[in-house]
Amino acid sequence: MTGYVATAETDIDATAEQVWTVLTDLEQIGELWFGAEVHTDWQVGSPIVWKGEYEGKQYEDKGRILAAEPGRLLKMTHYSPLTGQPDVPENYHTLTYELAEHGTTTRLTLSQDNNASEDEAEHARGMWETQVGGIKKAAERG
Repeated sequence: MTGYVATAETDIDATAEQVWTVLTDLEQIGELWFGAEVHTDWQVGSPIVWKGEYEGKQYEDKGRILAAEPGRLLKMTHYSPLTGQPDVPENYHTLTYELAEHGTTTRLTLSQDNNASEDEAEHARGMWETQVGGIKKAAERG
């Protein structure tokens, strides 16, 4: 991993399988991705696209699935043109969702690498804390 890393984590009263279902259900994750429409087949090497509107602006973020191990690990790249940076590999983040089951709970850890500064990482962490909180609610709701 490069740059500053933003990490958000939570313990969820659900199995890793239930958390995985929330993470990969295209119907549910749109809400978790701040209202974006998400398109992917979750296969390693496949593209992933997030389409939506942010502060009145249409956007289309994109990335690739790097790892998909059900109940354990989901890893993808992510690039957003909203950053104003060119679409080149060094401007992509890697998002890593790790699930670790402990008895009746699952610890979900989400990290995003390649933040240019501590402030950027802190901003990202706040965003991802919102997302892991939403995943927790959805998984615990069943």
